[in-house]
Amino acid sequence: MPHIRVRGMEVEKLKQISKEVIDDLENIIGCPRDYFTLEYIPSIFIMDGQEEKGYPFVDVLWFDRGQEVQDQVAKAITNRVNARKDYEDVCVIFKSLEKELYYENGEHF
Repeated sequence: MPHIRVRGMEVEKLKQISKEVIDDLENIIGCPRDYFTLEYIPSIFIMDGQEEKGYPFVDVLWFDRGQEVQDQVAKAITNRVNARKDYEDVCVIFKSLEKELYYENGEHF
């Protein structure tokens, strides 16, 4: 935890930045790197019946850590994803999880 899911980005580009993204977030959030999961989700963007180039959507599922930390995480992810200016936009979406609804091995947090 946190779980990071990425779509709209090439898997090879995500692999190239994966270590640095987790390094950044480990420092900002202050939790061990083995708490993080980074998942690639293939996707196809469609407009008016045609495939088109999309842009990265990064979903961060986590226990809320406040606006200041959230802002830092969003900037760090955006900076790493778009370091080479490959995308016009990068969208980071936070989904707060409630500890009593999150179970690991049958036990909630």
